[in-house]
Amino acid sequence: MRILIVEDDHQLGDAIATGLRQLAHAVDWFRTGDHADAALADTPYDAVVLDLGLPGRDGMHWLQRWRERGMAMPILVLTARDAVEQRVAGLDAGADDYLVKPITIDELSARLRALQRRSGGRAQPVWRQGRLDYDPASHHVRWSGEPVELTARETALLAALMADPQRVLSKASLQQKLYDWSGSEPESNALEVHVHHLRRKLHPSVVRTVRGVGYALGGCEAGE
Repeated sequence: MRILIVEDDHQLGDAIATGLRQLAHAVDWFRTGDHADAALADTPYDAVVLDLGLPGRDGMHWLQRWRERGMAMPILVLTARDAVEQRVAGLDAGADDYLVKPITIDELSARLRALQRRSGGRAQPVWRQGRLDYDPASHHVRWSGEPVELTARETALLAALMADPQRVLSKASLQQKLYDWSGSEPESNALEVHVHHLRRKLHPSVVRTVRGVGYALGGCEAGE
């Protein structure tokens, strides 16, 4: 997933960003709501992790503002405000989940996966398309029941395609999901290289090229 973290505490924000990146997520971390707001204007995020105790305008302000704009991405509130009425207020303001600090990366990641399943209309924890299985929790990939070793980028690309199997994703949108703002710019042909590797490791038809547009999940059925 491409995840936006809005957390003003440097130690906690760095720990969350590092932990989620180690789980193969692309992560952007900002310490103010204004910077996060600017990032949301340019980048489609799969989920937002939002602290309420931000400097200046607090997290509740940004939560309400983003929902008033019609922004539908899942938002998980991560805060020290643990009173029942505060949790109710956060959920009623538009939060999809409410998690009280302190937290573990494992629980945060599990909750983000649950939000992703809900937003994509999925109930099962393992994603299946024909002969292709992907487990977002373990990042394990199987083809016809046999495990397939993929790199973190290859896994992220496959997950992006499987998350919306009927949709053609542009090269720009896929690059946004694979690369966050913390690293160097990807090489111009990096995406094509990852696609080539997926076809070689899984099946030549697993990724479909739509010329002039981008890529989509291809044929994964048993007869292909």
